[in-house]
Amino acid sequence: MLITLSLNQDLQFRWKKVQEKMSELNAGACIVASTVNIYYLAGFVFTGYAYLPVAGDPIFFVRKSAGINDPKIIYIRKPEDIPALLKLRGIEIPKHILLEGDQLTYNEYVRLQAVFNPGKTSNATSLLRQVRSIKTGWEIEQLRISARKHAEVYAQIKACYSPGISDLDFQAKIEYEMRTSGSIGVFRSFGGNMDIHMGSVLVGENAEAPSPFDYALGGEGANLSVPVGANGTILKPGMAVMVDMVGNYTAYLTDMTRTFSVGKLPDIACKAHQLSIDIQDAIVEKSKPGVSCAELYKLSLQMAEDAGFEKYFMGTKQQAKFVGHGVGIEINELPVLTERSKELLDTGIVFALEPKFVLPGIGAVGIENTFLVTNDSVEKLTLFEENIIELG
Repeated sequence: MLITLSLNQDLQFRWKKVQEKMSELNAGACIVASTVNIYYLAGFVFTGYAYLPVAGDPIFFVRKSAGINDPKIIYIRKPEDIPALLKLRGIEIPKHILLEGDQLTYNEYVRLQAVFNPGKTSNATSLLRQVRSIKTGWEIEQLRISARKHAEVYAQIKACYSPGISDLDFQAKIEYEMRTSGSIGVFRSFGGNMDIHMGSVLVGENAEAPSPFDYALGGEGANLSVPVGANGTILKPGMAVMVDMVGNYTAYLTDMTRTFSVGKLPDIACKAHQLSIDIQDAIVEKSKPGVSCAELYKLSLQMAEDAGFEKYFMGTKQQAKFVGHGVGIEINELPVLTERSKELLDTGIVFALEPKFVLPGIGAVGIENTFLVTNDSVEKLTLFEENIIELG
């Protein structure tokens, strides 16, 4: 049963979850420096290091003033100060530590190894991503807030349209509505090649353009330095307009996509869009704790093939090989609904499900929603009209 705690109580619960995993690895401490993991362990962001021992409360070694009063904060000039400060507290340097192998730069990773000189170093990134995949009650409440705001802003999208508008101007108006509704403006993602601003609007043939970025769909982008999303296409009758803007109204993100159209779309687009809804509903019906993420992906692919739409599923020139992913502090958390996944759904997981189709000459259709895995099913968090919405 998920119980909502105060933030301080929730943080203590998170520490214990991480410490349990650390204990399984016989690790004595976990040291993190990335914004995402510092926020997860501290509830605020600072420049420095969060030091979590295998037992007891963490210590936050802060290099620049965070402007926050917290008894766990110790100010330092450099990481080399930490061992002596631990010794003053009677804390021995552990023989086995965890560092963020997938997030630290090589130089910082080597520097921290030299500072602590452990006998063994393991990867904190994979452990923390696993722990963070199961949301606490407090985190789920933050996701609900984002989901509600997400839907409120999507209700304003029709008013952002005017005849002859470009996809870039259309997106800018949506972003304005987002910011004035409390969006924090940026969203975090895990891994390289993921630079994007607040989300994506794909109009017409631009939805076919492949991107090197690891998103479900691509788009040419406005500049070769950020090859994804809107590219200046003018919205014209017969075009599908896919809006995939992030719900970043708290530190916890919801993911929701809706399809709009300029005038009526051809029958094939309407059939593909309905198939997207049908795939979503079939996956929702099957989803509960213990269900294989790979099986859910295979179900979506089979339904697309059975309907004769497999060549349009998740792209055309470049087809994404997943249909969903975890969300939380980052937009692409665990688990991933892909054929090779070995992960199972579990109570407290929050994931986005996005069966989409790209139709040459028309654009992208389909939906995306964010779901919470409960004790025996899933709950849809992003509640908004799912049929194709006509603009103008």
